[in-house]
Amino acid sequence: MLAICIPIYNQDVTLLIAELEKQIKGVNHPIEIVLIDDASKANYKTLNEPLSNRHTYIELKENIGRSRIRNLFLKYTSATYLLFLDCDALIHQPDFLKEYFQSIENKKLVVCGGRVNQKEPPNRSHYLNWKYSTLRESVSVEKRLQKPNLSFMTNNFLIERKTFETVLFDERLINYGHEDTLFGFELMKRGISIAHIDNPIFNGDIEDNTTYLFKTELGLKNLSTICKSIDNDPQFISSVRLLEYYFTIQNSFTLLVIRNIYRIGKPIIRKRLESGYGSLKLFDFYKLGYFDELFRKKNED
Repeated sequence: MLAICIPIYNQDVTLLIAELEKQIKGVNHPIEIVLIDDASKANYKTLNEPLSNRHTYIELKENIGRSRIRNLFLKYTSATYLLFLDCDALIHQPDFLKEYFQSIENKKLVVCGGRVNQKEPPNRSHYLNWKYSTLRESVSVEKRLQKPNLSFMTNNFLIERKTFETVLFDERLINYGHEDTLFGFELMKRGISIAHIDNPIFNGDIEDNTTYLFKTELGLKNLSTICKSIDNDPQFISSVRLLEYYFTIQNSFTLLVIRNIYRIGKPIIRKRLESGYGSLKLFDFYKLGYFDELFRKKNED
């Protein structure tokens, strides 16, 4: 059996479920849909609650975060394979489920399908998230296959139950960001390679620049926490471009220059990024400076 697992947070998933239900009818395999709401606002619960008449639907009283909620699905399904989808996903491929069953038939343990964004640029208030996602995250299957474990993302992936029970998401990571980076790394350490297929979901929720910057900062906090918890594992550091560069220049004059420019220019840089006119290079610089602040503070604690 396959369980389609969708963690929900402040999102109407009725259109996504309708498309999945349509495709399930065309697949000759047992499939269940499991939904867990991570303490969303009342209006979203009202929209999604009717789905409990047809599917497993759980509402949590308190938000438990992206890592713990994914592990929780093991409690509510006994399926052999679990297909995880983000709640803002939109499915535009009519054979989406069939493609994943092909991977199951080929005995793949972990499979990523990828994602795509709208081709037309949004207005400037949402430009940063769209540009970064389009150029850095929504990459072709050929490019993902070059570094399969480092290209792992949680928004659209299939995993065998026994494998998932062996490598869970790290529940110490409560906030948004980089739980997928650590998960892909842990799979790699255990010799479990991630397969990639051309079966993307459509990213249906491009965030405004201010929200996206805030979530990026949360992700960098997680990244700093991960580094400390694994004693700056060189293998992990080499798997994340920002970390690899940071630790290369850590004791250099270059980092001192970056640190001073960031300290003085942070408000201006942030305002530029929030306006939607900042380049990805400027975004990279902001992330590097922000991570440096966090990392030095953690080492002082």
